[in-house]
Amino acid sequence: MWRWLTNNHQTLTGIGAMLVGIAALFVAWDQGRVMRAQQHGAVVPVLQLDGFVSSTPDLRSVGLRVVNNGVGPAMIESVSLRRRGVQLDDFNALIALLPAGFDRSWSSVNGRALAPGGEVEPVTFVWERGSLSEDELGALLAEWEEWSVVACYCSVFDRCWTASSDNAGRSPVRSCPVVDVDPFERIGVAGGPNGGQASRIATGAEVPVP
Repeated sequence: MWRWLTNNHQTLTGIGAMLVGIAALFVAWDQGRVMRAQQHGAVVPVLQLDGFVSSTPDLRSVGLRVVNNGVGPAMIESVSLRRRGVQLDDFNALIALLPAGFDRSWSSVNGRALAPGGEVEPVTFVWERGSLSEDELGALLAEWEEWSVVACYCSVFDRCWTASSDNAGRSPVRSCPVVDVDPFERIGVAGGPNGGQASRIATGAEVPVP
């Protein structure tokens, strides 16, 4: 064995160089993996969707608020509207319970890039406080509890998740589905039996709709 080692030192040198190269390759791969993880972690968006009910001495309102509590921009690819778990394209069942002359504001969120700390209210319904009886108000709020919104969004590195307003948490997905209908856009053209005035929210300001 010793004689073989003394007579084949060039072979041993080659084997040693190969082992060093493999070790260097592994270190480079591991460092690249850690760096990629750090890059992804530095731009992870976390969308939170919350329904809200608000009252003032003169007005009542219900609506939805979307906030990015993450550290990177959220690229909102699609949103879907659900009632009791069934996907719908509009709020007509809810609008039917609103009083005559209610106001509504909406903002499209499909394709929106929401910065860290950014916030948007895709839909808000407002009416005069005394325009609904207590029973009518109870029926409206009970109906509001039946609705939820699911948003699918991605990071700038195309890692995607879904988040829901029913506090189901967020779940990773391979990609976001393509949705042709934005349910919040339909609010602007939905009539319903009670009419109502509509305004579109654009960059934080309300722009009257003819």
